Amino acid sequence: MSGRRISRRSVLALAACTALGAVGCGRAEEYTGPELILRYAENQPEDYPTTQAALAFADLVAQRTEGRVKVVVYSGGGLGAEQSVIEQMQYGGIDFARVSLSQLAEQLPTLSVLQLPFLYTDAPQMWRVLDGEIGDGFLSSLDAMDLVGLSWFDAGVRSFYTREKVETLADLVGLTLRVQESDLMSEMIQDLGAQPVQVVYSRVYAALHNAEIDGAENNWPSYEAMGHYEVAPYFLEDEHTRVPELQLASEAAMEKLAKLDESFPDIVRTCGKESALTERRLWAEREASAEAHMRAWGVEVTTLSAAEKARFRAAVEPLYARFGEQNGLLQRIRES
Repeated sequence: MSGRRISRRSVLALAACTALGAVGCGRAEEYTGPELILRYAENQPEDYPTTQAALAFADLVAQRTEGRVKVVVYSGGGLGAEQSVIEQMQYGGIDFARVSLSQLAEQLPTLSVLQLPFLYTDAPQMWRVLDGEIGDGFLSSLDAMDLVGLSWFDAGVRSFYTREKVETLADLVGLTLRVQESDLMSEMIQDLGAQPVQVVYSRVYAALHNAEIDGAENNWPSYEAMGHYEVAPYFLEDEHTRVPELQLASEAAMEKLAKLDESFPDIVRTCGKESALTERRLWAEREASAEAHMRAWGVEVTTLSAAEKARFRAAVEPLYARFGEQNGLLQRIRES
């Protein structure tokens, strides 16, 4: 897939002829474009909040480096699936990306603590954690993967939706529920009394329609976009997990930026923080719009009472035993 306003062939040609050491490419003084062209991988379509934030990031970088650095955003998975993108970043093949925390946790298990169910009471608490000392510490830990954590993106809160109405924890017992390819998520489903089944995301609609599964879990925008409400019109708003996403840079990209101008890495970090605020605003708008549309369509929404949500929290406590060595961190999160 070609990048924004410039083809891949052009990117390669221009990169080869920049002022960063290329020779024999003709008369360099005639070239007035960016001195450094960097690639940003995004697997969502161009109108999605994360992609719009990536484009905002690219614009900020261009403005604040006075056009010396250009970030080309490849949306729609044009540079590969997330796990492949992470691997390419580790050897410098891709410069920036937005990826799910769950993908990074596969390589850096300490990140898994941030995916625990019912970890936060609400979104403001999550942002206090991620935008504070705890979140900064996790971003710094990515150095071990030869990656640079720039900022946290919102990916919403996940709840259950089912073919038949579910109102309580007891109603989940015995149901077959689709989960992501995650041992942590599978264990959560088991703790809640249901049976986890890993189904490819693109097949969830068919699996619900054919009664191969009783339900699934995701956020409002995904529930709407994939049409799952047509075959699972009962939404249990339990809000069991809030799994953030991350905006990353490769170490190689930061080194190239520093070589061009020692101030550029800090500029890029600032652009990353600012574009994250854009993403969160756009996500909140998308989430509210999707929920309103679903309710208007006729989806029946069940919101848990405080007492019932406490039962859900108690049910998944055994899962926390796996993270006993991080009890101190968990306590800090809960007190944030």
